Amino acid sequence: MFNYFVHLLNNLNAMKNLITFVLALSALSCQSKTQNKIVPKPKTMTSTITENQEIATFAGGCFWCTEAIFLELKGVKKVVSGYTGGQIENPTYEQVCSGKTGHAECTQITFDPKIISFGELLEIFFATHDPTTLNQQGADRGTQYRSEVFYHNKDQKETTIAYIALMEKEKTFKDKIVTKVSEAPKFYEAENYHQNYYNQNQQQSYCHYVITPKVDKVRKLFSKKLK
Repeated sequence: MFNYFVHLLNNLNAMKNLITFVLALSALSCQSKTQNKIVPKPKTMTSTITENQEIATFAGGCFWCTEAIFLELKGVKKVVSGYTGGQIENPTYEQVCSGKTGHAECTQITFDPKIISFGELLEIFFATHDPTTLNQQGADRGTQYRSEVFYHNKDQKETTIAYIALMEKEKTFKDKIVTKVSEAPKFYEAENYHQNYYNQNQQQSYCHYVITPKVDKVRKLFSKKLK
C-alpha cells in the first residue's frame, strides 16, 4: 500500500524523493488525544533557493509554542511571531484575539534548505500540535488558533497536500485532519514582547505547563536536528 502511494506521488513530477516512511513518534500536542500517534516523516526536494534561505509560515495555535520549537532547530536562521490570513492591515494582538479580523497567530521561519528541508519542518509542525481540532489548540479557542500551512511556492503547496493525504491514508490521527493549506498572504510581525517569548518567560504559568513539555519532547525526539 505504501509503495503504491509513493508511486502515485512520483507521477506528479512535483516532488522527487517526497517521502521515506515510517518514523514512529509521539505526536506532541496540547491535546492529550493526539499523543502516542505515528507521524510519517517526509523528505522533499527544496525548490527556489535565494542566498541559501527559504521561508515557511505555519499556524498551529499560540505562536509562543511554535516559535519556541522552531528556534531549537539547526538550519533555522530566524523565527518571527506574527499574524496572517486576515482582512485588516497591521492588526494588533488585541484585535486578533477578538477573532474578528480573520488573522491566525503564526510563525514565519527563515531556514537554510541545505541544512533542514521544508519537509522536515512540516514533520515537526504536525508532530507538535493537534491538526484535527477546528479553530482550537487545547484551551486556546478561536479562528486565530486554527491549523494552517501558508505556502510560499508550488513545491511547498504540493508537499503539504501530499503529506496530509499520506497521514489521512495511514490514519495517523483518529479524527480527520482539518489543517488548511493556503497561499501565503501578507505577514504582519507581532509586537516586540511576543518575540522569543518562551525563552524570556519560562517561569510564566502558560510557558511552564504548556510549552516546556513540548520543547522537552522535541529536544528528545528530534535531537539530531537541534542546534
